[in-house]
Amino acid sequence: MEFRRLGQSDLSVSALCLGSMTWGEQNTQAEASAQLDMARCNGVNFLDTAEMYPVPPRAETYSKTEQIIGNYFKTCGSRADWVLASKVAGPGNGIAHIRDGQLKHNRNHIIAALDASLKRLQTDWIDLYQLHWPERSTNFFGQLGYRHRDEDFTPLQETLEVLSSQIQAGKIRHVGLSNETPWGAMTFLQLADRLGLPRMVSIQNPYNLLNRTFEVGLAEIALREQCGLLAYSPLAFGMLSGKYEGGARPANSRITLFSRFTRYTNPQAQIACSRYVALAREHHLDPAQMALAYVTSQPFVTSTIIGATTLQQLETNLASSPLKLSEEVLAAIEAIHRSQPNPAP
Repeated sequence: MEFRRLGQSDLSVSALCLGSMTWGEQNTQAEASAQLDMARCNGVNFLDTAEMYPVPPRAETYSKTEQIIGNYFKTCGSRADWVLASKVAGPGNGIAHIRDGQLKHNRNHIIAALDASLKRLQTDWIDLYQLHWPERSTNFFGQLGYRHRDEDFTPLQETLEVLSSQIQAGKIRHVGLSNETPWGAMTFLQLADRLGLPRMVSIQNPYNLLNRTFEVGLAEIALREQCGLLAYSPLAFGMLSGKYEGGARPANSRITLFSRFTRYTNPQAQIACSRYVALAREHHLDPAQMALAYVTSQPFVTSTIIGATTLQQLETNLASSPLKLSEEVLAAIEAIHRSQPNPAP
């Protein structure tokens, strides 16, 4: 397993990060614990979660994922073996059950969220605490066509000052962004440099063969500012694994279970996906491993977040770590991308 520096921090994280958003919905405590054991045995030291998880968010399952991780730490005593990342939610539709809708990125709401996460995770500190999405209205979660709104949102300086106070209190070590835009990322970084506040060490945004929009405005920031990408949805909700080819809907898979997940199933995305899957098979590669290896190889990526509901899926994903794609495969990927760029942004 390759390890990479997390921003300008002193932390070294595995090039693959174990995602947890299915735990508590599609996965039990025992299954999640088995995934953690397998990942650790394969050199993974980076674990990502969120107060909102599991996904899809429901009042009945709210916070179960962090509870599962906390139970694992208590049982296995392995907290120090992991670089633990979590996230504070922002305002949004359908999540009023999270802290009774107290979801602004101000002092009271962030501290309440952080303290609750620490309790559920049964730990004294979180290594990387991320803003799950911006408080302001902007483009994230696939929204296109920016529409500017004059609105009242917590000033970014105030948010950064709150996070700084929690670092000083020893509750978190570093801070990061998620689902952020170039304007947001640069504003946070400039505020940190100008005011001596903590620098964002990472940005967790979607990135996969069907959605390479990160390259347009954020990749340069990630490299020049040492604020690397933690790439989520690298398999486009499993579409790039090939298991949904020909309209197949395997039992208990995410797209089968939850009709809301349509970001990567539009007709254009399905056509492009089939071309990538066919390319992998033509070169005797596992489609999921090819897709993951491509993401992990990008110079602006710090770590690729892999999620699985079975140990077999996790084993396949972990096996992508040493895979180096040939120049022929890379050229073919670029040819597909040029003919169908970003069909599922």
